[in-house]
Amino acid sequence: MADRKYEMDMCSGPILGKILLFTLPLIASGVLQLLFNAADMVVAGRFAGSVALAAVGATSSLINLLINVFLGLSVGSNVAIAHFYGAKMDNEVSETVHTSVMLALIGGVVLSLIGFFAASPMLKLMGTPSEVLPHSVAYMRIYFLGMPVMLLYNFGAAILRAVGDTRRPLYYLTLAGVINVVLNVIFVVIFKLGVRGVALATIISQAVSAFLVLRVLVKSNSVIRVEYGKLTIHKDKLMRIARVGLPAGFQGSLFSISNVLIQSSVNSFGAIAVAGNTAAMNLEGFVYNSMNAFHQTAISFTGQNMGARRYDRVKKIMFACLCCVFLTGAVLGIISYVFGETLLSIYSKDAGVIEYGLKRMGVIMLTYYLCGMMDVMVGTIRGMGYSIMPMIVSLMGACLFRIIWIFTVFTVVHTPTCLYISYPISWGLTFAVHFICFIFIAKRRLER
Repeated sequence: MADRKYEMDMCSGPILGKILLFTLPLIASGVLQLLFNAADMVVAGRFAGSVALAAVGATSSLINLLINVFLGLSVGSNVAIAHFYGAKMDNEVSETVHTSVMLALIGGVVLSLIGFFAASPMLKLMGTPSEVLPHSVAYMRIYFLGMPVMLLYNFGAAILRAVGDTRRPLYYLTLAGVINVVLNVIFVVIFKLGVRGVALATIISQAVSAFLVLRVLVKSNSVIRVEYGKLTIHKDKLMRIARVGLPAGFQGSLFSISNVLIQSSVNSFGAIAVAGNTAAMNLEGFVYNSMNAFHQTAISFTGQNMGARRYDRVKKIMFACLCCVFLTGAVLGIISYVFGETLLSIYSKDAGVIEYGLKRMGVIMLTYYLCGMMDVMVGTIRGMGYSIMPMIVSLMGACLFRIIWIFTVFTVVHTPTCLYISYPISWGLTFAVHFICFIFIAKRRLER
């Protein structure tokens, strides 16, 4: 069948070669998604000023806080479909696919309402600088109107990843990325819409990518075909998705709480610091998404092999992903830091913005591989069907640790560097505990 050429059997053949074949399009897709944000940041910073740049950046941690539960459910869909696909249970795959699409549509509407009405009070609660606040509220409200298409794309891409297809989402993101850049120029540079134009360009481009992914699923001649008449929530599949997805989503949201606290702490240094932090975070995103591709690879490969009962391949997959993510994070992190000043100047020519951005990059970029290794361990454990354990470990080792750091060490040494150093310490601790947990799980599941 035509669609089979995009799918991948992850349960046989050379592991490293297939991992790279699967991951490289994921990396490119992640980078393209970051280019959406980078285009927003560059256009906002260069053509609408530092306040507009800060306005977009001040919303990022809050947006992540609100959407992470549903993005976690997309992870649950990926694991469930990968298990059923590896086990060749076609009817179960189909029911999970239709449940996932319905979840995306319902979740998108719910998030649109929450984000629109919660934008102003929550941004005020975060201590967003007064000169930035109205622009941030406007950006966030428009952005959340696009939640149905954003979730539809994410769930659709998760379905395709579960069966080994990472190429078509890349093609569609490429087209959407071009549209996003063109619309940014039209709305911000020509029509002077400021952050409202940035948000409009983002949701229109996301709508294009969502439409194209949905079109693939509707026209598919394989087990992932979507038929509108079959769109419903299958309770047993929802529960299976939720067992993995809800802990993953809650973990992401609670992680975002610590990031909201960090963003609030950055806000205390003023609008220039917020703008510098925003630009540095956007650059970090390119490294993070490159590493996160191996996290997603670990989930899909582990899931299919667990479904096919190829337990002998799971450890090999994990170590291959760990080696790849270490090299990716270390090399890209060092390169980004070395060229940090040049890269930051793309976003803003303000010397103060660049100075604050470099402070963050000096800590984060040189240790970012620890975050990637931590995420690969989480992906492996989730791919094996466990989600509560990595959630608890991650929350204790990273989220809780950062919150304690903010209210103890940071209150004594009130500097941006002291704030940022909580990240690498938490990544290293959490990776070590995850690795120990994997050893115990492997003895129960893989060595019987």
